Amino acid sequence: MPALESRLDDGRLIARSQRQPNAFAGIFDRHFLAVHRYLARRFGREQADDLASQTFVIAFERRASFRSGEPSARPWLLGIATNLARGEWRAEQRMLETLAKLRREATAGEPAPSTEIDHELAAALATLDGDQRDVLLLHAWGELSYDEIAAALDVPIGTVRSRLARARSHLRAELRPDMPPAIAQAHEESR
Repeated sequence: MPALESRLDDGRLIARSQRQPNAFAGIFDRHFLAVHRYLARRFGREQADDLASQTFVIAFERRASFRSGEPSARPWLLGIATNLARGEWRAEQRMLETLAKLRREATAGEPAPSTEIDHELAAALATLDGDQRDVLLLHAWGELSYDEIAAALDVPIGTVRSRLARARSHLRAELRPDMPPAIAQAHEESR
């Protein structure tokens, strides 16, 4: 049976898990690392362990709601993870503000502890609207396409595009305040 499950796309595997709950283990095996990596970048490894586990518990409980025509469960799972992250927003906000404070202290001559994300980026992310931050991080750290983000957050693709554009513009202004907007845009497009 494992050989058959490895050939099934996620939609079929989740449908099979309705009759055979153990089949959901294939979804876990395929996507746990991506979900954990996304959450670890947002909250750190220790908190990501708990949130990733919660993501899969919720996914298992809600597997009947998965759109069976979708070939990949990753956007759905990252959507669940993002909703859990919203619940952790205050903790994330405090972490980003702490990283920004550490950066300020480091520039004042005090050594700052090593962190997983750049202090300057953390400070800029802390100033973003939560919806914009979710879209940006799903794209940058979750490696989802615009369509996948729209599916994950259950919003129109135009909303994804506008939130991402506003987030990028805001980050450009925060991270490169001395760079003229036209040059910043050309720099962004060349990447």
